[in-house]
Amino acid sequence: MACLMESSLPLQSYKEAADWILAHTDQRPKIAVICGSGLGTLADTLEDQTVIPYEDIPHFPSSTVPGHAGRLVFGLLNGKRCVCMQGRFHMYEGYSIFRVAFPVRVFSLLGVDTLIVTNAAGGLNSDYSQGDIMLIKDHINIPGFCGQNPLRGPNEDGFGVRFPCMSDAYDRHLRRLAMDCAQELCLQDFMREGVYCMVGGPSYETVAECHMLKLLGADAVGMSTIPEVITGHHCGLRIFGISLITNMAVLSYDSSVCANHQEVLQTSELRAAALTALITRLIGNI
Repeated sequence: MACLMESSLPLQSYKEAADWILAHTDQRPKIAVICGSGLGTLADTLEDQTVIPYEDIPHFPSSTVPGHAGRLVFGLLNGKRCVCMQGRFHMYEGYSIFRVAFPVRVFSLLGVDTLIVTNAAGGLNSDYSQGDIMLIKDHINIPGFCGQNPLRGPNEDGFGVRFPCMSDAYDRHLRRLAMDCAQELCLQDFMREGVYCMVGGPSYETVAECHMLKLLGADAVGMSTIPEVITGHHCGLRIFGISLITNMAVLSYDSSVCANHQEVLQTSELRAAALTALITRLIGNI
C-alpha cells in the first residue's frame, strides 16, 4: 500500500519504460487507445501486431480486473500506427493515481499525439438507454475534489505547464468527426454526447449518490478515465473519450435492479462490433 503515499513519480521511471518499449519494437505509434472493461477486442483487429505484456515493461502496473487482458498491442488500424492498452489501471485496485495514469506519459515519450479513451459507464441521464454510446464532452472529477490529481507534486515542465486548463480537454474536432463516422455507419440512433463523472469505486453508487451526481450535471458515471485524460491533456495530446452505457444507474429505492460487473461485460460484448467499427472509422479519418 506504500504506493498510495506517493506525491509523484520520478521522470526517470517514464523514460526507462519508454526506452524499453522502443528497444523491443520497431513500431512508432501516433495514436494510443485505452480499452475499458470488455472493450479490448478492438486491439485484436490490429494488423502487423506486436504484443507486449504489461509485466515485461519496467515500472508498468498490472491489471487485475476481469475483462482487462493486461498487455500493449501495437499495429496498424485502418492504415494508422496505433498502440492499444488491453486493460487499464484503477485506484480501487490499490494503485496511486500516478500509477493509474503512468502509461499516458510513456505514450507521449513514444511519440503519440492523439489519445482515445474508452470506458464502461452507468447511465444517469433519463434519456439514455443501456447500450448507448456517449461521446464525452466534459467530465466531473470527484476524486479531484479531494486532492487526488495525477499532476499533484512537482511539475514536470517537459510534459506540460503547472496549471493546465481543462475546459478544452476533449477535442471538439474529434467529437464532430466521430459523429460523422457514426452517421456513416448508421449508429446515430444510440449515439449521445454528455458529461462523464468519475468516482473511486469499487462499490457501485447508492441511490442518493446517483441523484447527487445527476444534480451536478453528470450524464454517466464510472471508475476510470479522468486521470488518463488529465495527464494526456497536460502532455499536449489530443483527447477523444467515449463511454459505453452498460447499465442504468438505480435511481429508485423501490427498484429490484442491482448493478453488477457481469452486466457490464455482457453489454460490452453486445456493442463490441459497433464500437470497433466506430473507432476504426474515426482513426482512419484522423
